[in-house]
Amino acid sequence: MTALLEGRTALVTGGTLGIGFGIATQLREHGAQVAVTGLTDDECGPAREAGFSAHVLDVRDGAACRRVIDAVAEELGGLSVLASNAGVYPQATIETMTDEDIDLIFDINVKGTIHAVQAAIPHLVASGRGRIVLTSSITGNYTGFPAWSHYGATKAAQMGFARSAAIELARKGVTVNAVLPGNIVTPGLKELGQEYMDSMARSVPAGFLGEPSDIGNAVAFLASDGARYITGQDIVVDGGQILPETPEALEGLDTL
Repeated sequence: MTALLEGRTALVTGGTLGIGFGIATQLREHGAQVAVTGLTDDECGPAREAGFSAHVLDVRDGAACRRVIDAVAEELGGLSVLASNAGVYPQATIETMTDEDIDLIFDINVKGTIHAVQAAIPHLVASGRGRIVLTSSITGNYTGFPAWSHYGATKAAQMGFARSAAIELARKGVTVNAVLPGNIVTPGLKELGQEYMDSMARSVPAGFLGEPSDIGNAVAFLASDGARYITGQDIVVDGGQILPETPEALEGLDTL
């Protein structure tokens, strides 16, 4: 454990599994008091077993966001960090996606982000050194992927929101930044199989896939006093995935 976030209180939405759980774990490792949210009580169970305060929350519900975030702030004695991580990434081609598909992903990834930020602002301002860190993605901001056009659109929208929110909140002592993960080993990625994971690792200059803790450490930095002069920015955490111009650029790296 380090003292990077000593005295900080943090909430991680969608923090019960995958990248969100990695963020919550690293924030706690760096000294923060951390609460998380999950969509269902069953989802919250493992986080509670790991020692986190876990609350059921559907970020699509603005009133619920206010209620839960107020409760977390009261429980922790304030709130100085919001890691807005709740999101979904269903696949659908442009030709087959329905209005329901589009509404679902925008309601959770975009509207849900805005709801969480709205609810947290009073507490973050009161802390005197508020930090908002969004989990966006390289998809939609730097890259594209078939069947994820609606997902990429939501992730680009998050960054558009972050930049304007950063200006709006700057003189209230609140910074707004984002982390943009590449391929990270999560339960969802594992479900695609080892062969797929191996192929993804080969496309990364670092030669391996990231872990949720890699995202968590980036969030911890942006949540710290050391990042007080950084706002409206994004940190790509992808092992260099977005850098090669072509797949051929990676050929022969091991022999250089």
